[in-house]
Amino acid sequence: MQTYNNRQEVPDKYKWNLNEYFKNEEELNEKIKVTEEMIKKVSGYKGTLKDSNKLLECLDLMYETSYNVEDIYVYTYLVNDQELGNSKSMKNKAIAENLYAKLSSSLSFFDPELLSLTEEEYNSLFDNKELNKYKFALDQTYRAKAHVLSESEEKIITELVHAADHYDDMSSTMLNSEHDYGEVEVDGEKKPITPTNLRNLLKNKDALKRKEIRESYSKTLENYGATSAQLLNGYVSLNETVSKIKKYENSWDAKLFNLNIPNKVFETLVNSVENHVSSLQEYFKLYKSELGLDELTLNDLSLEMSKNETKYSIEDAQNLCLEAIKPLGEDYTKHFKRVFDNHYIDYCTYKGKCSGGYSFNTSTKDSRILLSFNGDLEDVSTIIHEGGHNVHHQYVKENNPAHYREISSLVCEVASLTNECLLSSYLAKNGKTLEERKAGIDNILGVIISNLFGAVREGKMEQDFHNEYLNTGSITKDYMDKLTVDSLKKYYGDTVKLDEYANVSWMRRSHYYMDYYLYSYSICISVASYVAKHILEGDADMLDKYIKFLSTGGDSWPINTFKVLGVDLTESKVYEEAINYFDSLIEEYKKINN
Repeated sequence: MQTYNNRQEVPDKYKWNLNEYFKNEEELNEKIKVTEEMIKKVSGYKGTLKDSNKLLECLDLMYETSYNVEDIYVYTYLVNDQELGNSKSMKNKAIAENLYAKLSSSLSFFDPELLSLTEEEYNSLFDNKELNKYKFALDQTYRAKAHVLSESEEKIITELVHAADHYDDMSSTMLNSEHDYGEVEVDGEKKPITPTNLRNLLKNKDALKRKEIRESYSKTLENYGATSAQLLNGYVSLNETVSKIKKYENSWDAKLFNLNIPNKVFETLVNSVENHVSSLQEYFKLYKSELGLDELTLNDLSLEMSKNETKYSIEDAQNLCLEAIKPLGEDYTKHFKRVFDNHYIDYCTYKGKCSGGYSFNTSTKDSRILLSFNGDLEDVSTIIHEGGHNVHHQYVKENNPAHYREISSLVCEVASLTNECLLSSYLAKNGKTLEERKAGIDNILGVIISNLFGAVREGKMEQDFHNEYLNTGSITKDYMDKLTVDSLKKYYGDTVKLDEYANVSWMRRSHYYMDYYLYSYSICISVASYVAKHILEGDADMLDKYIKFLSTGGDSWPINTFKVLGVDLTESKVYEEAINYFDSLIEEYKKINN
């Protein structure tokens, strides 16, 4: 891979094109001025929402203004990530963030005023037929009437939560900045042990070195376990208190209400996975065998089961992605090709560029994708993953009005993970080397382990410790330690040897501060596996359904969006088929290996 010292050295063909957003600074500044004036006008509709004509005018202006703010924010965010630390970019991003805050403030009257309407008053608004285009969005707000307090009470709660909810930040600061995890000598060089390099350090071939690294890291976590428990207890306490003030039974009840989804979905998901932990254990037996280990310990779980030394150029990666997605048909491939032809991706690494990978779009513009491309298979996987998000938005944009183009997190990862399944399948059959074929399967096995088995295990833990708080009023270190070890024993069985530091992993989990978000991963990988398996088997009906699914907008609740695929999330079929797919991948890996 060609390396670059700065952005100026990168060829234009490897940079994203942002002209669709703004062609120059002058155009950006003009849009900022116009948008500021529009924001001022929005607040002028306060006290008028009983009038359906005024409500319609307000909504039209509100959405148009929000689209402008989105475009400004995303553009300045992308430009800032191109060269972190650039003062002009930082200033423009701060202006965009301030625009968001101004718009939010100018709209603070909207929800309380709408919810103050009686049911009869609310329903009569839709005698104005033009207002029906916004009905689903308004219904989403109005259905929460019983859980929204007065305008002054809502403001107090918002300000208190803003002032108090820093538990995640405190935990992150403690874990990533304040803890000293020691250092380790690797290849004659002393290296600090940090949360960001831990996984890479644990790929060391020396078992004693891996043990030393993990013990040093875990001992530090153990020393601050009581503080970690207090932070988690504070977050859960705040979450549960606000939920009760808002007249929910608890925070889980609030989550289900906001998703408009029955608890049975999650009960079925957890039961399906926990009834098939033997599949995960079968993987660990294969993992242990491939690594040639006498016993598999927690110190070994960052090792790579397959070693793929293949390096890919950007053009190689593009061609590989286009070949892998062919089972999705010509129309999908045409949409995916736009990602490359329209220069939606910023590929190369250099000092000062934001690291990682993401896809970021607005309601009216296709997404741009940031990469840190180094030519590894993982980078190819990131392209096909983030490209899946881009194509999903293309379909949504083509088939829905702008105000229904935001997709629930419970749905959006299906498009990206389906593509990863297809890449795995393609490499297993067409990889140029044995290691490339094995690595393709190993990659998706890892994705399923993390997003299905891992996320369900820890999602269930999250429910359990919330219930512990509700029952006892406290979450302690001893409780979290035992909950973690019991959970690992259930999932790993005797295939992975636990040690005295098996208890500490809960202290590292930022997702525990994200209001049950882990389950979203589990549902998406289950559906993605299900879809990919059927499409790869030549199921033309499933392919038609999948394109319709990708075209479904935000005016459908997640559980109904999945029904477009013929998937009922309350039934075990989709989860069990995902696990069967996982089992088949293990068998395919063994077959290739023999």
